[in-house]
Amino acid sequence: MFKLLTLEIALTIGIFVIFLLDLFLQRETKKILGYLSFLLLIIVLGISMSKSIYGTAFSGTFVSDSFAVTMKQIFLIATGLAVLGSISHTEKKLKGREGEYYLLLLFSLLGMMITVSSRELLLLLVGFELMSIPLYVLSGFDKENPRSVEGALKIFMFGTVSSALLLLGIGIFFAATGTTSWLAEQPLIGLNDPLGNLALIILLAGFGFKIASFPFQFWVPDTYEGAPTPFVAFLSVAPKIAGFGILFRFFFEALEPLASTWTIYIIWLSALTMIVGNLLALPQRNIKRLLAYSGIAHIGYILLGLASGSKFGLEMSVFYFVAYLFSNMGAFFVAEVVHRATGSDDLDSYSRLYRRSPFLSLAMLVFLLSLGGIPFVIGFWAKLYIFLAAAEAGYIFIVFLGALLTVVALSYYLNIARKMYIEEGIKETSRISIPIDLKISIGISTLAVIVLGLYPKGVVWLAVKAISNFQ
Repeated sequence: MFKLLTLEIALTIGIFVIFLLDLFLQRETKKILGYLSFLLLIIVLGISMSKSIYGTAFSGTFVSDSFAVTMKQIFLIATGLAVLGSISHTEKKLKGREGEYYLLLLFSLLGMMITVSSRELLLLLVGFELMSIPLYVLSGFDKENPRSVEGALKIFMFGTVSSALLLLGIGIFFAATGTTSWLAEQPLIGLNDPLGNLALIILLAGFGFKIASFPFQFWVPDTYEGAPTPFVAFLSVAPKIAGFGILFRFFFEALEPLASTWTIYIIWLSALTMIVGNLLALPQRNIKRLLAYSGIAHIGYILLGLASGSKFGLEMSVFYFVAYLFSNMGAFFVAEVVHRATGSDDLDSYSRLYRRSPFLSLAMLVFLLSLGGIPFVIGFWAKLYIFLAAAEAGYIFIVFLGALLTVVALSYYLNIARKMYIEEGIKETSRISIPIDLKISIGISTLAVIVLGLYPKGVVWLAVKAISNFQ
């Protein structure tokens, strides 16, 4: 049984070691905690390649199948990039608090890993809370930013409402079915009655807060604007993928026989999320707020995979996770470097960027092209495959809407590119110095977006393997 918990146990031991080191290291030497955290994540990622960690435990409520392991690998990569990209930030702005920062990131990761292995609602709630509480704290870590407290308060308020909805939904689910496990036969009987439908609606609302879909996205732009940018790179990707992971498992394992009843709701949720995200991104002048609304729109695209109700749709959603991870995190890392150089997140800060740093401007262009779905970077294949899955399911109108909104998205993505390469704007021409940690993080993300775009078969194989245990 404990073999199935190897990843969680290894991560917990590593967290404990870093905690002890944080207690005894001098203030000047705590920078090493970032490198140790990154090393820990590499070790756990290596352990995840073992075949001995597959199976079920605790009467089937905890599962370590191909889907859970693949999702955990995605979380580990996202957290590793976030840790690596945070080293110079924590040294400069969080001196003496580096250990707290990295420990909170690792605890949130542990919650995500528990969440995607859950097949029981109470265990799922525990995982969600372990994931979410560190995020509330980290959102308010940048005390020098006056918007930090506001952003932290908003994510906390919306997060607690989400937890309350999940707890209420679990209670009603238990009242309707007599169990909190969705693998039992009883749920399919109980969920057909009005009480069971009410439980599912409330649970769906709770999940909506976690993935920041419409109409539960209001906390996103303010939280992103106020929080430390390397942390926002993590926040914009990993927790959302965790929310999708359990949403996919719950709906595909528990509600697959009732899919025809719930698909229409997911379709509408997807359409409204795409529309709201893209349209609200258009007038934004702050790069972090623009990427926040852009991320909301991408949630709508991923929901198409769930709405398709097919294994192909879920496989291509996993593919989308990988594309979104590298593209979005890379864009936020570039935003962090530009902010350090200019002291601003305004789009005008990107004027003539190609003269100040050809590397940054090229990397940002690659990320924007990927987020916009331009051939032949990985984001192009992600959107294409999602649209194919929706088209195969017969949702031609929503595919047309998604394609139209992709054109809308290109207008604000290419506006940034125009400022970097065409618009004169500010006269500043001094070279931008890039810290080594951010240079490596941006370089890894850029290479991943380009290489995986030219050779997407590797990610497709990973996605197919992840969904292979679903019937």
